[in-house]
Amino acid sequence: MTLDPEQLRRAMRAWTTGVAVITAAHEGQRYGMTVNSFTSISLEPPLISVTLKRLTHTHELVERSGEFALTVLSAEQKDLSDRFAGKIPEITDRFEGVETETLLINAPLIKGGTAYFNCRVANAFPVGENTLFIAEVIAARGEGEGDPLVYHNRVFWKLVR
Repeated sequence: MTLDPEQLRRAMRAWTTGVAVITAAHEGQRYGMTVNSFTSISLEPPLISVTLKRLTHTHELVERSGEFALTVLSAEQKDLSDRFAGKIPEITDRFEGVETETLLINAPLIKGGTAYFNCRVANAFPVGENTLFIAEVIAARGEGEGDPLVYHNRVFWKLVR
């Protein structure tokens, strides 16, 4: 018996996650997409994982360049989450009007985030319609200020302290 994808989707809505944008740049092209499949794997060596849908421009550039940048979004960046998730169809260039910066690699980081990572792909594993990327963190910066953007049951939430 195969689980209905909609049943899994409904059950996964109970899992609360942060929201991040992964970006990649290669040969003059740059793309980015919203993800919530970002996880720390190891501090020594510094490894993270992220899962990307295979039929996306961002996946293609990560695969071709072998590296990516990741911005953990702040609570004030909900609009950027929607923009990079493709929920605003009239936007063709997701970076237009968005302030960015870089650390060690050319992939852009989004200003105003709560943390930033530059990563080099160490391993990639096809999994269903996605690829699980294991990556070495080669640069990281945590701002330590502001609240993260939190997603639960199809709604953005604010943390209460």
